Amino acid sequence: MTVALETVLAKAGLKVDASEFLTLVEDAARKLSPPNPDPADYFTPDQRTALIDVGLDLSPHTETEPDQRARTVVAHAVLAESSLTVLDAAQRLGVDDSRIRHKLKEGRLTGWKGTGGGWRLPAWQFTSTSVLPGLETVLRAVPADQPPLVVAAFMSTPQSDLLINDRWATPRDWLLAGGDPDMVARLIQTLGEPA
Repeated sequence: MTVALETVLAKAGLKVDASEFLTLVEDAARKLSPPNPDPADYFTPDQRTALIDVGLDLSPHTETEPDQRARTVVAHAVLAESSLTVLDAAQRLGVDDSRIRHKLKEGRLTGWKGTGGGWRLPAWQFTSTSVLPGLETVLRAVPADQPPLVVAAFMSTPQSDLLINDRWATPRDWLLAGGDPDMVARLIQTLGEPA
């Protein structure tokens, strides 16, 4: 399995060996809810009654049902593996690592503290030599309750409001093409709102 996993990781462009990747997956899985949570536990008795009355099934998943957390666990692991350290980001931008920490503190870059305590910066916010154009405008609009995985998914998912040559563009591609960052900011500020 290790050879097959390393082949898949290489095809995906992930520069990590199989054991490191599996450690990332294990760490991401540990951070998620228990494998078979009882949905009813999240609601008060009155709420449970109301939800059941309208036809919702609040019974726990059975062992034979697929674990829907798998896709999220893999997405977390890929996001973590593809992220940059402060030093990586500083080298990419040709600046001192203290400048990267300063940008993180000011909200001009985004990241999270990794398991070892060091900052991890998602790669989507960088080009090969600079910060994504319009990044600061976009980051100011990100709702505070949205986790890095949600923001990364948004930035890499084509949006119907962002057209390049009559095709839906990802917010990242839109910004790279010189698109108005205010348009991306208006879209991203709705993350987490009901559809």
